[in-house]
Amino acid sequence: MENTYKLLKTDGLAKRGELHTVHGVIQTPVFMNVGTVAAIKGAVATTDLREIGTQVQLSNTYHLHVRPGDDVIRKMGGLHKFMNWDKPILTDSGGFQVFSLAGMRKIKEEGVTFHSHIDGRKIFMGPEESMQIQSNLASTIAMAFDECPPHPATREYMQDSVDRTTRWLNRCVIEMDRLNSLPDTLNKNQMLFGINQGGTYEDIRIEHAKVIADLNLPGYALGGLAVGESHEEMYRIIEQTVPYLPQNKPTYLMGVGTAANILESVDRGVDFFDCVYPSRNGRHGHLYTRFGKINIFNAKFETDSEPIEEGCQCPACKNYSRGYIRHLMKAKEMLGMRLCVLHNLYFYNHLMGEIRDAIDAGNYAQYKKDKLECLKTYDS
Repeated sequence: MENTYKLLKTDGLAKRGELHTVHGVIQTPVFMNVGTVAAIKGAVATTDLREIGTQVQLSNTYHLHVRPGDDVIRKMGGLHKFMNWDKPILTDSGGFQVFSLAGMRKIKEEGVTFHSHIDGRKIFMGPEESMQIQSNLASTIAMAFDECPPHPATREYMQDSVDRTTRWLNRCVIEMDRLNSLPDTLNKNQMLFGINQGGTYEDIRIEHAKVIADLNLPGYALGGLAVGESHEEMYRIIEQTVPYLPQNKPTYLMGVGTAANILESVDRGVDFFDCVYPSRNGRHGHLYTRFGKINIFNAKFETDSEPIEEGCQCPACKNYSRGYIRHLMKAKEMLGMRLCVLHNLYFYNHLMGEIRDAIDAGNYAQYKKDKLECLKTYDS
């Protein structure tokens, strides 16, 4: 199986593509639904994900390593069999989680020593270990192990960090090639995406993009954004950096974001996204509609017999009223949270379909303008 990205169309800088993988074709731009521990928070099953149009599910290397253990998942036949999902899965490298444990970790050239947030045991993870864990998980796409520097960081710290991330990426490439060549590897077609870092330093970002682009990897990500900088700063970095990443490869903006963030980033050449917003907000009763965001706890919905959004084809809107879902949330019934998460994920997946259609039609600029006007009441 050859992993290939086909650029089907461009509209300005917006890209419309297909990523062919061993687990199926991903139509881009795409939003990856976040299932950190091999499940979407909010009692959402993989059978639900199929119903709401999910293309890619994202899971977390660090969390699955500490529980239940990547060795356990390997014995179960890999992550796809473990969670009953036959479409693509992306696993992040564990880097972000490891580096978020600032008081519990120590960085060396070899890798990072840190303590499990579950039982406190000492764990070492470097590029080779991250690749080995992700190979055991047998995900479709594995992310390179990188350092996620804090924001803000000094130029000196950032440059040292990015240089280390480059060295680690080269080690990831060697180890991934080795693992994919072994006879007992579960997914010998596992793809490796490299990660661009550099904080809000444009020159460091650009130089790093040039260096990693030379490795000719199956895809590239922008990491270390949406960590405290303004949206304007983030858009500036995307604009400056993306032109130095290969246009004929997927470009992934990690951990972003709101509907407005996605619309703006697509316009700057990004075509892969993930974020916990739709599921997290759904669990708190904040629901996305094409006319803005609503809080289902508002008293005005107590006797509202309309669906969350008229015309929406998600399982919640096709079957239940705002009044009933509000009651479930007030009563802390899990069904309420589940229906809210399903609606929000459906909204995001459907938004990406609209974006793809607009690029196909060559009218993305007008679509973005009209959509942003509708979304003014959203988080942005």
